[in-house]
Amino acid sequence: MRFVWQGIGWISLMMGALGVILPLLPTTPFLLLSAWCFARSSKRFHDWLVHHPRLGPPIEAWRRQGAISRKAKCLAMVSIAASLAIAIVAGVPAWVLAFQIACLTAVSVFILSRPEPG
Repeated sequence: MRFVWQGIGWISLMMGALGVILPLLPTTPFLLLSAWCFARSSKRFHDWLVHHPRLGPPIEAWRRQGAISRKAKCLAMVSIAASLAIAIVAGVPAWVLAFQIACLTAVSVFILSRPEPG
C-alpha cells in the first residue's frame, strides 16, 4: 500500500506543479494531497515537500490556520469565473450549468471564508 500512496503523492505533486503554470489548475489542494500521501508512504519525501521553500508555505499555512493566501484566493476566483464562462460559451445544458453554479458557489464561499496566513 505504501507504493500506492507514494504514486498518488507524486501524481498530485505533478498536478500541483502544473497548477503553478496553468491558471485553471489549483496548486494548493494538490500539494495538500501530496503531503498527506507522502506522510503515509515516505517520511523523506514528506519532509522534503513540507520544508521546500516554495511548496512548503501553503501547506504549513493550511495545517496551522486553515489559511489560504490572498493571491491564491484571487487566482481561485479567476479560475472559477473562467470555468463558468467557458461552460456558458460552450453552450452546456441549463441543468448542467445550474449544477456547476451551485458547486462553484459552494467552493467560492469555502475559499473566501478561510483566513489569510498571518
